[in-house]
Amino acid sequence: EKDLAVLKVDAPQSKLRPVEVGSSADLLVGQSVVAIGNPFGLDNTLTTGVVSALGREVMGVGGRPITGMVQTDAAINPGNSGGPLLDSSGRLIGVNTAIFSPSGASVGIGFAIPVDIVRRIVNQIIRYGHVQRPSLGVQVADDQILRSISEDLGMRQLEGVLVMRVAEASPAAQAGMRGTTRDRSGNLSLGDIIVSVQGLPTRQVEDLLSAVEDRHVG
Repeated sequence: EKDLAVLKVDAPQSKLRPVEVGSSADLLVGQSVVAIGNPFGLDNTLTTGVVSALGREVMGVGGRPITGMVQTDAAINPGNSGGPLLDSSGRLIGVNTAIFSPSGASVGIGFAIPVDIVRRIVNQIIRYGHVQRPSLGVQVADDQILRSISEDLGMRQLEGVLVMRVAEASPAAQAGMRGTTRDRSGNLSLGDIIVSVQGLPTRQVEDLLSAVEDRHVG
């Protein structure tokens, strides 16, 4: 879902020169960047630009948005995906992954997955063979369901994520969270509504998923 993969290369170590890894937490809008890739099959193409914006949200291949993306005006075209985004010192700060373009060609709005996310995901794939995602142990209602419940109850829009079910012996159960229940008469008793995670508002389900994913297992 993060549009990342790990490839094993069968080559002598002497032939491999790893790129120096930087940090995306220190990025600033306006700083110079370099994108390298194979746009339209043209090998080893280098384009330059700046960081245009930070913290963008882009829809990933799995149908879920990738948050925290780096936006750049360095020309990124089909064939650049998977290529590095480097700072002016040649340090890796992101992996190019997508563009916004009505025509399919670069219009100066490209996106890269921040290297801090890349490092976390890649390390988990190498160590475990897959991405380990933290879990609260809850089943939550779709955003549309919560809106519908608000309308049925004649209430203002409820802000947050409604807990439908809490798994036994889960972190949520240990914290005392309660799920939604219905009595024999069909009356609905709403469960807990998660409004934030460590100070970050969770106005919709995706906010909760993204916030939990950024935490470490355990």
